Amino acid sequence: MDTIPQEGQGRVGDPCAMVIYGAAGDLTKRKLIPALYNLASDGLLSKEFAVVGFARREMNTDEFRAQLDADASKFATGKLDPALWQWLLKRIYYVNGTFEDPAAYQRLKETLALADKECGTRGNYIHYLSTPPSVFAEVVNQLGAAGLAQETSGQWRRVIVEKPFGTDLASAKTLNADLSKVLDESQIYRIDHYLGKETVQNIMAFRFANGIFEPIWNRRYVDSVQITVAESVGVEGRGNYYETAGALRDMVQNHMFQLLALVAMEPPISFEANAVRDERVKILHAIQPMLPEDILTRTVRGQYQGYRTEKNVAPQSGTETFVALKLLIDNWRWADVPFYLRTGKSLKGRTSEVVVQFKRAPFTLFRETTIDQLHRNVLVLNIQPEEGIQMTFQAKVPGPVVRLGEVNMSFKYSDYFGAKPSTGYERLLYDCMTADATLFHRADMVEAGWTVVTPILDVWKALPPRNFPNYVPGSWGPKEAEELLSRDNRHWRKIS
Repeated sequence: MDTIPQEGQGRVGDPCAMVIYGAAGDLTKRKLIPALYNLASDGLLSKEFAVVGFARREMNTDEFRAQLDADASKFATGKLDPALWQWLLKRIYYVNGTFEDPAAYQRLKETLALADKECGTRGNYIHYLSTPPSVFAEVVNQLGAAGLAQETSGQWRRVIVEKPFGTDLASAKTLNADLSKVLDESQIYRIDHYLGKETVQNIMAFRFANGIFEPIWNRRYVDSVQITVAESVGVEGRGNYYETAGALRDMVQNHMFQLLALVAMEPPISFEANAVRDERVKILHAIQPMLPEDILTRTVRGQYQGYRTEKNVAPQSGTETFVALKLLIDNWRWADVPFYLRTGKSLKGRTSEVVVQFKRAPFTLFRETTIDQLHRNVLVLNIQPEEGIQMTFQAKVPGPVVRLGEVNMSFKYSDYFGAKPSTGYERLLYDCMTADATLFHRADMVEAGWTVVTPILDVWKALPPRNFPNYVPGSWGPKEAEELLSRDNRHWRKIS
């Protein structure tokens, strides 16, 4: 008798089969299969579950299973339970074919029928498009033609789309229109693995479950907000992709704008998916549009020394590997509060954080003391590498003279709740299985993000950079990024 996952806390995912298009790629073995194993280990994966790999590489189901089995220990987030791993492995199938071949989708349909029979998946399918964006529409059209996208007789069909969701506003609108010809918006799950990180999800809980923070989360008390997503590595052989993307498209339009939206959004009326997404998209719509002259003064682009020698990178490339922005949100809560964003490759460290700097307290009380200035209180939400929250405030140093010292209160998730290694995909895959779209992008959110970013891309295209490369690897980016804040008498938080 097969060993099966034990039921854990929370609702178990619906019975379903997950089809991975482009299953021969790295994402499957590095992230998706380990994430599914972790869900099974936590008792959140249905006992009636299957995986179908779909790719052009010539192999059969036995060979695909053998390949995944050989890689399992290497990419697992912890020690594998042999019985549980074998249970999952026996539920994995493979279909060989190209994305453009209707006959391949008929073979897929037959394999899914087999999975329904052998694994009890009940005709519920998740189609995971781990493919180049250029074939998103093609795959969805083929699914529609093969009858694999229609929801009938209580059977659901959902499609997960990996980023990028277009390359500018026009292409994003085209992609959304192409998908909507076959799918209802409720069937489309535009995935952003960044939103699977615990601290990102905790932003809402932190804000709305604690009565001491929400009353001061506004322009009366907040001086500015900084969001940093830094990587210490370069493009690592991904020159082909990065040359067509750049840091603005790759990180800002999706990951960073979603962080911004979670930090700045109004309280939703509930945690129902559309209620939360309605508030997130309002923030993106409220970002103040930048005129061309604003773009010249409120945006910074950089490129690290050595990028042009990377594989598949043009010798005179003007692609940015660093971006810094100053954004303003035109609503009642955040009027005149600057939001500073920065992201880049080959920086001093790998870190992601949100920094909320509060306004200084009035100095009046301290005029007759030795204290010459008061520092701002700072709240830091650490997203990676160590997830946690820290707060700095001032307290009196013991002694007869009035002196203030800075105190740091720090909380790490691992210290309080224990470390639970994950791929970052568990929560998102589970949410798709349970029809919770809260952490996924909606069509209007994608277009709202591109509405902000596209004018910047247009100006940068019209005015190619003259000073690239302009920062050394291992630094915090070009000096212009520091000047962006120093003009406002502010500075980036020092990251050790």
